[in-house]
Amino acid sequence: MDRSTPPPAPTAAAAAAVARAFHLERFRDYLALEAGNSHHTVENYLRDITRLAVYATSKGVKVPEQLSAPQLRDFIYFLKDLGLAPTTIRRQISAIRTYFKFLVGEGIAARDPSERIESPKRWRTLPAVLTVPEIDKLLAAPNTDEPLAIRDRALLEFAYATGVRVSELVALKLQDVMFEDGVARVFGKGAKERLVPVGRRALGAVSLYAREIRPTLDRGKTRGFLFLNARGSPLSRVGAWGVIKATARRAGLTKRVTPHTLRHTFATHLLEGGADLRAVQEMLGHADLSTTQLYTHVDRDYLRTVHKSYHPRP
Repeated sequence: MDRSTPPPAPTAAAAAAVARAFHLERFRDYLALEAGNSHHTVENYLRDITRLAVYATSKGVKVPEQLSAPQLRDFIYFLKDLGLAPTTIRRQISAIRTYFKFLVGEGIAARDPSERIESPKRWRTLPAVLTVPEIDKLLAAPNTDEPLAIRDRALLEFAYATGVRVSELVALKLQDVMFEDGVARVFGKGAKERLVPVGRRALGAVSLYAREIRPTLDRGKTRGFLFLNARGSPLSRVGAWGVIKATARRAGLTKRVTPHTLRHTFATHLLEGGADLRAVQEMLGHADLSTTQLYTHVDRDYLRTVHKSYHPRP
């Protein structure tokens, strides 16, 4: 069963069995009589816990005291994958916490696994990721019969090949690209230097631009920077943003594409291809691995597949 597919609705007999196993009538009485909640709150919380009970039963959990914190977290992400609004999920979390308070108070459960459930307000909003076909469309979009389009192709190829920040992209100097070694010297936050591998296609695009186009733009104001604008000055961050935005529009992409989108796509594609998280951390220039873990959001099913495939005790 796909994680975003709701479990099938139980038959009347099965629903009654679930209600008994999960003490739903006792929970209703607790909400209305002991906690003094309104009829509206009672019905909402009961519906929420019924949903949890049906989900848990579909996963082989027979009684609520068997539920663990990881299972509750999976359930919350299941709700998110269904597309429920954060306000609905927050209410569901509140219902679960109230439910376990009831279970512990009644001596049905010895512990409360709901204490560490993460609320939607703490979820990071991550930028869109382009698929490989969308990246191919983006990189093919510049009309390379036009000189500046050759620059645009080089800029896009380099940005996707390296995952550099836009500030690092426009700060790149010609001498920083080591064509024979297939790497680029990048200066990140705090002027920290790192070497980033550059793929063959990106190197070819940058080499063509540097050899054929850049000299025609250079009017002595470049200060050695690689990417120049039509006036011969170093390309600004806003200029690079404009190149990416215009090319995405030309490619017919409906997603909002920014330099940050390319950085995030670079990291996600590497991880989906099996790259080591610490290697991606090094290429992105993150000081803290936890930043990379947040930044490179990978589908949880993919991570489970990797674990099952490679862990000695899956």
